Amino acid sequence: MKKILLLSLFILGSCAHKTVVKVVEVPAAAPEVFTTPKTISEAVNSPFRTEAFKARDKYRHPVETLTFFGLKPDMTVIEIIPANGWYMEILAPFLNDHGHYIMAIPEGPNMDSPNSAIGNWSKKHFQIAKNVGIATFDLTNPKAVLGEPNSVNMVVTFRNVHNWMAKKTEAVAFKSFFKVLKKGGTLGVVEHRAPEDRTDPLAKTGYVRVSDVIKMAKKAGFRLVAQSEINANPKDTKDYEKGVWTLPPTLTLKDQDREKYQAIGESDRMTLKFIKP
Repeated sequence: MKKILLLSLFILGSCAHKTVVKVVEVPAAAPEVFTTPKTISEAVNSPFRTEAFKARDKYRHPVETLTFFGLKPDMTVIEIIPANGWYMEILAPFLNDHGHYIMAIPEGPNMDSPNSAIGNWSKKHFQIAKNVGIATFDLTNPKAVLGEPNSVNMVVTFRNVHNWMAKKTEAVAFKSFFKVLKKGGTLGVVEHRAPEDRTDPLAKTGYVRVSDVIKMAKKAGFRLVAQSEINANPKDTKDYEKGVWTLPPTLTLKDQDREKYQAIGESDRMTLKFIKP
């Protein structure tokens, strides 16, 4: 085994511009040489992606979604709470040469655990870490910041709004997105979609009304410019006792009616594009 130092990850936000050095164990035999993808489609079909992640493309439609948001290779993009790095594996390589990918994560003891986006990146993608940054922010702080004001081209968030609603931090989140974006910058939102006649202010089911997300974004200053049915799923009845987590990939009921829920697939989702005027 040989060790490679990753010198290019840097922290934004509460620890602005602090360099993070990580030592990553990699095999003595170098893996396939990385080539920066020229298109979103190439990034999605990259051999560097995790196979289990690729299997979910049929539900998440990454090429269509990122194209709809207007992603370009020279952008600085913040992904909000990338979890284990599903979209990170697409965004970071695509932005490698001319852009910049920043993962925004809550600061804490598990931020670089093996199953986190940071841990996943360190293990698998040491070759292309030069344009990857980390922004830590605390949504319990009304003045939470993601970085320098007016500094990024795009903020994207995938299936996170319900978590903020549950903790009543959605207003802080959207304000922080607005502040960090440049004028004309894009906010892309994908979220589990609730029926408009359902009232669920804490999003206990995991589903959120489109009208509520639009209201949150507009209150922060954003303007809605487009909606898409890219991630719609008409098979999703949205009436499960255990909420959206009944469906894949969570399958919270485990083997109970497993085939039924797998046949439905992942949730019906809204896909919204906002800009900062």
